[in-house]
Amino acid sequence: MNGVPSHLFDAARLGDREAIVKVLEIAQPDIRRYARSTCRGSADAEDAVQEALWLLSRKIGTIRSLTAFSAWLFTVVRRECTRLARALRLPPPQSLAELDLERSFGTRPQAELALDVAAAIEALPPHYREVVLLRDLREMTIDEIAASLGETHQGIKAKLHRGRLLVREYLSD
Repeated sequence: MNGVPSHLFDAARLGDREAIVKVLEIAQPDIRRYARSTCRGSADAEDAVQEALWLLSRKIGTIRSLTAFSAWLFTVVRRECTRLARALRLPPPQSLAELDLERSFGTRPQAELALDVAAAIEALPPHYREVVLLRDLREMTIDEIAASLGETHQGIKAKLHRGRLLVREYLSD
């Protein structure tokens, strides 16, 4: 959702119909990508996208800030995917990362796992650690991290990906 300019988001929040349509157009590809990775099937993903876009068009005025926008929208998609899975009596959808962690750590106590994750993050090289912490703990967007660190969007994405891989490697040993 990083492509929505703040002035456009503000205009949409204030009820400008053209701005709302433009925000929907900009947000749709990100929503669709997320829904495809979260929902059980393509039909459910499309239903979740439509639900998210419909809710966004109706409730954009209630979203407090551009920073909260993507989190709100992805939460709507995740909830809709979960609702659709429940309707078919399937277990709730999980991301691939969640499935990997579940398989790897199945019955480990939560406190032990938390300590291992903290140790894995601490073991990261500083340039990876900073990006992982800003994204996964502070929940900053890639663009916010790039701006705060004075780096490119792609550079931050690469560091985040590599940092997460190193955490997984550390935890799997």
